[in-house]
Parts: sequence; C-alpha cells; structure tokens
Amino acid sequence: MTFSPALRRVTFTTHVTSSVGWVGAVMVFVALAGVGLTSRDEVTVRGAYLVMAPAAWFVLVPLAHASLVSGVALSLGTAWGLFRHYWVVFKLLITAFSTVILLIYMGTFRQMAGVAADPVVDLDHVRSVSPMLHALLALLLLLIATWLGIYKPFGVTPYGRRRSDERASSLALSPEHTPGNPSRARDAGGQQRGWNWFLLLVVGCLLLVFLILHILRGGAGSH
Repeated sequence: MTFSPALRRVTFTTHVTSSVGWVGAVMVFVALAGVGLTSRDEVTVRGAYLVMAPAAWFVLVPLAHASLVSGVALSLGTAWGLFRHYWVVFKLLITAFSTVILLIYMGTFRQMAGVAADPVVDLDHVRSVSPMLHALLALLLLLIATWLGIYKPFGVTPYGRRRSDERASSLALSPEHTPGNPSRARDAGGQQRGWNWFLLLVVGCLLLVFLILHILRGGAGSH
C-alpha cells in the first residue's frame, strides 16, 4: 500500500505536529513538576498537581496517540516500511512504550490530584518527585525519537535487506547486489556512525536530566 502524495503530506503533517506538540507538552509538565517541588506558596503547589491530571488527559494522551497512529500509517504508506529500517523500528518502540507508560501513569496523576485537593494533607506530602522523574524520562525518550526521525541512522534491518534483495532479483541481477558491493560497506560504516551519534545523544540528554534534577534539588532545599 502506497499513499497518494496528498495523503502522504496530510499524514506527515499530522505526525510532525503531534510529535513536536508532545515534546512541548512534556516540557510544560517538567515546569509544572518543578513548580510543585520548589514553590513556597501552598495554593500554587496544590494547583500544580491538580492541573496535571486534566492536562494529561486533554493534551498528552491525544498527542501521544496521534503521534503513534500517524507514525505507523506513514511507515506503512511509504517506502520506509515498518520493519525495514532500524530507525523506524526504534522510533516505533519508543513511541509505543511512552504511550503505554503514560496511560498507566494516569492513575498516579489522579491520585496526586486527590491528595492535593485535600486541605488536611500536609504540603510536604502533596509534593512528589515522581512527575518530574517521569517527565524527564519522557522528554529524553522523545528527544531520542526526534533525533531518529531527523538523522535516520543505523541502516536497514536484515528483513529490509532481504526484501530489497528479493525486489532487485525479481527485476534483474544488478552489479549493485553482487557480493563485495561497496554499497554494503558504506551501509556498515553508516550504521557505525549512527550508533556513535546515538550514544553521544543519550549521554548528553542524561547529563541534562541530572543537571535539571540537581538545580531543582538545590531549589527545593533552599526553601
């Protein structure tokens, strides 16, 4: 199945918009979690945890599903395929995993909102580091998924190579598919470079996460 140019553009626009919107929404949740952990105003702290549950239902959940569904549709409706390239497979796994964890965590959002709404509960029990940790993890995963979509590293999967060889052999035997073809060596070199950049991205994101947590911990301790 191949999408028409018009349908492909619509699907691509939907996927990019929902994916970028998801990253932006998670950044807002990082800010909300930071306010809840560091603010000295009781109303502000309780309000931060009260707004998380409805905001997640009306923003995070729809964006996550839109990104997942449009991504799968775009893969199936274009030459990229769903399992032919490593970057598509990894991006699909990250998006599906993040969506499932989000749906599971919705119960925690409701629980924290219930605690924040109870005026009898002490403010120290209202504060929770859990939303910050989950938001930072989600941000890390989504940034990696964004990087995968832009740089498309790692080359083709064994399944994708098999399909490509089958398609080439069905047309005619070409020098490009003969043993010792330099294109295979280039593909291997591209995969190695992709892994190197991937590891650098992960290390950079982890350092950013630790820096944010260090700043927030210092801010919370100072109040």
